[in-house]
Amino acid sequence: MNTSKVFFSFSLYFFFFFFSLSNAATTEETCSDSVCSKDGPVIKFPFRLVGRQGESCGYPGFDLSCTSRGITVLDLPSSEEFLVRDIDYINQEIQFYDRDNCMPKRLLNLNLSGSPFGSEFYLPYTFINCSSPLDFPLSRFIPISCLSSSDYTVLATSFTSEARSLVPRCKLMKTIRVPIPIYDYGFLFNLVGDLRVVWGAPECGDCAARGGKCGFKNSTSGEIGCFDIPRRRGLPRPVRYVISIGIGIPGLVCTIGVACYICNRVKAYGGGRDQSHAEFSSAVTPQPAIVMVGLDEPTIESYPKTVLGQSRRLPDPDDNSCPICLSEYQPNEELRTIPDCKHSFHANCIDEWLRMNATCPLCRNSPMPLPPPLPVHAS
Repeated sequence: MNTSKVFFSFSLYFFFFFFSLSNAATTEETCSDSVCSKDGPVIKFPFRLVGRQGESCGYPGFDLSCTSRGITVLDLPSSEEFLVRDIDYINQEIQFYDRDNCMPKRLLNLNLSGSPFGSEFYLPYTFINCSSPLDFPLSRFIPISCLSSSDYTVLATSFTSEARSLVPRCKLMKTIRVPIPIYDYGFLFNLVGDLRVVWGAPECGDCAARGGKCGFKNSTSGEIGCFDIPRRRGLPRPVRYVISIGIGIPGLVCTIGVACYICNRVKAYGGGRDQSHAEFSSAVTPQPAIVMVGLDEPTIESYPKTVLGQSRRLPDPDDNSCPICLSEYQPNEELRTIPDCKHSFHANCIDEWLRMNATCPLCRNSPMPLPPPLPVHAS
């Protein structure tokens, strides 16, 4: 190997080393955080603001835009646009609302497929249209005023069986599955408020919790990294650059000298080997949200039922109301108990829940099926 070739190779390495440092600083400056207005949410990876941040500053499927009034907009592939109220980067949750303040209308046509967003829990809601006077209890129904008129009233309920019992007095419109946060698992979830959904990939929650900056490791790879994590001790970045250069240049000169010496020693044997570096890139594909599947009817029916007597006495004296619908237990009402954790609920309430979620609403344990017992009357 010729000595001049060795010197040229190391000089080229030296040039690309400092070029990469300069390029990293430029990329970081281009992908700085942005906002649509001072009151709007901060927009950073995995989201990006179209027109202000480059494509490498965001993850596919996380594009946002701004209205003329400075409101942040999320445009889902299979639905119309929503207005973003808040983004929680630690819990990886986005909160958005409808421009016309009629979220139930948007929920009737909501389709999260093709987007990176979803929910761990879903509740079925049935919408009904009633043109006759409402002479039945509305405690388990949500009036949808933005879909109603003076001639009819639109209601929604998560108790599908009760909605169907009103036919033909009321007309069934549609049954949908509504994504709900884990902390809003009750059947009284407010359909007319904001909608909250989460994303699973990319996983940047831990990086955000540590105060770091999440993003692509480089412009040619889909691999995600966490950068600029604050340190309690250490030197500022400019000082570290100066020290690195001060140590790197003498080290590089010494390396060149040693390499030249070795080349001269092995010159008689001739030849060398070229090294090649391969770059591997991972495919960047948004992951669909995991949807939990509930229990089947035989399993649900295997859980014991209790019919309350006039004393409304339960094994636990503190259990005087249903944790799902928050209504107090009344005589002759049927209760169902989850065998493993002994938590009791209205039979209708817990049956609807278990059809969509295979866990207890209170303790989140997954119950096991039991042989179907006979109904017993509590004294």
